[in-house]
Amino acid sequence: MSLMVIGTGFGRTGTDSMREALTMLGFGPCHHMSEVMAHAEQKRLWRALAKGGAPDWAQLFAGYKSCVDWRSAHYWRELIGVYPQARVILTWRSPEIWWESFEKTILPVIAGSTDQESLGIALVSKQVFGGRPQDRGHAIAVYQANVEAVLEAVPAERLLVHKLGDGWAPLCAHLGVPVPDAPYPSRNTTQEFRTVLSLN
Repeated sequence: MSLMVIGTGFGRTGTDSMREALTMLGFGPCHHMSEVMAHAEQKRLWRALAKGGAPDWAQLFAGYKSCVDWRSAHYWRELIGVYPQARVILTWRSPEIWWESFEKTILPVIAGSTDQESLGIALVSKQVFGGRPQDRGHAIAVYQANVEAVLEAVPAERLLVHKLGDGWAPLCAHLGVPVPDAPYPSRNTTQEFRTVLSLN
């Protein structure tokens, strides 16, 4: 099994809803931060990569048909080359609204963690945000730079920019599947996220 869909949007852009949507459309299992939190072997593999290990993408994504959230958002440049047939999705919300959600959810978890090998610190804080996730201007600039890089690097015919609220129609058209007879999922709100204790 190889990846059929690669997500390039940062966490807090609707990635958990997209994970559920892709699963409903037959592109699951979908790799998401929650998978790493739930499985010890996933945690071990991704922590080793974050520490500078050589990536074995086939092993890291073994058993998954799609991926979204911080892993694929950070490594998308490599992934779109390794999986040239995969469709690409950029989940998006305005930078200011993204920051408001990030500040209330992921940032407190990072700030409260004492485990320097946790992916919240090793990957999100240090690698994605250069050790400055709490700096609003810097974090928003990093977010915008990622969006611009995806738009520039990924051919338009391969890429879908999926904004919060877009629902099924553009996603299903992009993936070439029928629209399901079910509401588009809405998952992992700020309140729901606050029940999560760590980003391990």
